Amino acid sequence: METAKQRSRIMRSVRGKDTGPELIVRRLTHHMGYRYRLHRKDLPGKPDLAFIRHRKVIFVHGCFWHGHNCKRGARVPKTNTDYWRHKIERNRKRDAGTRATLRMQGWSVLTIWECETKDQDTLARRINAFLGENSA
Repeated sequence: METAKQRSRIMRSVRGKDTGPELIVRRLTHHMGYRYRLHRKDLPGKPDLAFIRHRKVIFVHGCFWHGHNCKRGARVPKTNTDYWRHKIERNRKRDAGTRATLRMQGWSVLTIWECETKDQDTLARRINAFLGENSA
């Protein structure tokens, strides 16, 4: 059982960008020949990867933090449960608003979940389908 101090140290070490799943997507996308910009501050939500010329963006979301419906995303912490439920719900609402804003501005949006980075063949096909359409 971890103490409050240990948990606090762990939570402080969680990164907002350059995460493991994000690096997997970046390497795979680059290897596929696509070039992108990172964390564009001039776009809503600062997308993880932005393909400016094609007006397409990719977000790489952690399953727990963004409330995915997979096994990892469905976990509920044993302590401070109300806080975490509200926080994750706020993240989900913010994500939905960001996607809607980007789409209204003419951007196509792809969300890749942390759990989807495990099968890189399927992930590559999904990225290629997203970026390959109308990207000439």
